[in-house]
Amino acid sequence: MSTLLWFRRDLRLTDLPALLDAAASGGEVLACYVLDPRLAASSGARRLKYLYDALRDLRAGLDGRLMVTEGRPELRIPALANAIGATSVHVSGDYTPFGRRRDDAVRAALGDVPLEDSGSPYLVTPGRIAKDDGTPYKVFTPFFTAWHRHGWRAPAESGLESARWIDPSDVKDGGNLEDIGDVEVELDLPAGETAALEQWKSFVKTGLAGYAEDRNRPDLDVTSRMSAHLKFGTIHPRTMAVDLGRGEGAQAYLRELAFRDFYANVLYEWPHSVWWNWNKSFDDIQVDDGEDAKRLFEAWKAGRTGFPIVDAGMRQLAEIGWIHNRVRMIVASFLVKDLHLPWQWGARWFLDQLVDGDMANNQHGWQWTAGTGTDAAPYFRVFNPTTQGDKFDPDGAYIRRWVPDVDDDAYPDPIVDHAAERKEALRRYSALG
Repeated sequence: MSTLLWFRRDLRLTDLPALLDAAASGGEVLACYVLDPRLAASSGARRLKYLYDALRDLRAGLDGRLMVTEGRPELRIPALANAIGATSVHVSGDYTPFGRRRDDAVRAALGDVPLEDSGSPYLVTPGRIAKDDGTPYKVFTPFFTAWHRHGWRAPAESGLESARWIDPSDVKDGGNLEDIGDVEVELDLPAGETAALEQWKSFVKTGLAGYAEDRNRPDLDVTSRMSAHLKFGTIHPRTMAVDLGRGEGAQAYLRELAFRDFYANVLYEWPHSVWWNWNKSFDDIQVDDGEDAKRLFEAWKAGRTGFPIVDAGMRQLAEIGWIHNRVRMIVASFLVKDLHLPWQWGARWFLDQLVDGDMANNQHGWQWTAGTGTDAAPYFRVFNPTTQGDKFDPDGAYIRRWVPDVDDDAYPDPIVDHAAERKEALRRYSALG
């Protein structure tokens, strides 16, 4: 009796319920990862780099017994299951619109072999929390109250030693044992489960206590930098939550994990919101999309807007594939409300550049700024990039790090007048009635 363990957004060996389920029958287990060409085509270079490095770390943790195969999952997974005579295929649940469609296709292709999902990448699985009338939450604060009351399980026990692993080289039919690829970009932090556990341990020791007070300061190295690890599941948030006590910093961090669950739940309940406004009443907002708009968009992407805090954020994004959350809001507000461009343009660029690009967080973070999502910022909130820089980068250290030419004659003048564009943004929003 054999089972197949299919890794996706859970590239780890600790706190992995699907591993326990795969090993529960007592038979042999084949661990595999399918390089789906659709995901490779839609992932930026740094996310591919993280993926490949994490797969190498995972393969090392399995003493080489990880099959990496390329192709459409609805073809590759049934082929592998047939090759080893699998009685079941085990996965962690995926609740994104793409993941649900993919898994439905794989289930249909497997026929009588069940695709069994257990767990999810979240503290509370999307769809589990609803209001008393059964409808999903649209506002974070009551969701957070219900989420906290619902609670979550303790980390799963390790199943690594209980599994009898199949050597991929022994799979004769249906198994294309691929080399794990690589991308010629550098990550500023290492990838994979080993790195994730070390990074979290370091943050808990040195950064968690001051997190509540300093987390909005991009000039200070005080964020956890766990977002990419959470994106790829090289650590589960349960593993992190057990280290979060009652301190102010710990509770502020737990709230951020709750926001991650909230946006995943919103995307699960309203899958159209991945690229369309959750609040359809904003569908008729006037946006610019002509040649001048494209010119402004290119200046924004390049960090050449003439607004130092915006340019610092965009250059940081281009150089390391990560950007501080406060600065994400600043640059997003500038794109949507100073340049009057569609939030989808910015969301797509972020997904291309970010190591931690996550559909739920990214898309609904952008809609929060644009005022078109659930629990969104009011449309009349327009970030002033100058005052935001003064407040959150008071000594200018962040700006000087990423915009060393800020005082040079060649540094561009502001490409727009913020005061005028703020009035124009308010006019456009007000025109919706």
